[in-house]
Amino acid sequence: MDVGLVLSLAAAGLALGVVEGVKPGPLLTMVIRETLSGGLRAGMWTAAAPIFTDGPLVIVSLLAASWIATRPSVLIVISVLGAAYLLKMGIECFSIEPPSSDLADIDVSKSFKRGVLTNLLNPNVYVFWFLIGGPLMASVADEEPLAPIAYALTFLISIIIVKTLIAFVFDRTRGNISRSTYRSILSLCGIAMIFFAAGFSYQAYDLYQAL
Repeated sequence: MDVGLVLSLAAAGLALGVVEGVKPGPLLTMVIRETLSGGLRAGMWTAAAPIFTDGPLVIVSLLAASWIATRPSVLIVISVLGAAYLLKMGIECFSIEPPSSDLADIDVSKSFKRGVLTNLLNPNVYVFWFLIGGPLMASVADEEPLAPIAYALTFLISIIIVKTLIAFVFDRTRGNISRSTYRSILSLCGIAMIFFAAGFSYQAYDLYQAL
């Protein structure tokens, strides 16, 4: 086993996972949204979405990295669906009521489903794995089979931990947020989601123009 190669890929996965975890995007916005509306458990479930979205993409990207690069129509469809979903969720942010003090009966499974769906419809996730993560893992797979596994595991673990910590911070401050501030933060989440929806739409249009 090439320990040096395994550790270097693990370090790369850790670094990229932290960056992706703190980078503003649809999933992070959804984590904040669910934390503010459903509490820490809802935010944590949303943050766990990459396990069920990025996980399968790790395997698929190894096999389909070169194929997807020549099939922009696939990303166009994903971009359009993502834009529509984020637009819907963004508009809803303007009408969400502040959470009650008792969050014990909140159905956090819906938060998890929304997190998974948000990530599945985010074309940037596919772009990352098919054009960055996949080729990177494929380049060392023959030399050291454990290196891609180390990369994928450290990436997924670090991105989930970072987003969970962000959910924790927002949950800790939620009780000290006034109703107007609460609505303002959720409105910013809504604006962010609408902005991302516009970005996805533009990406679909740009890909269409390139066909």
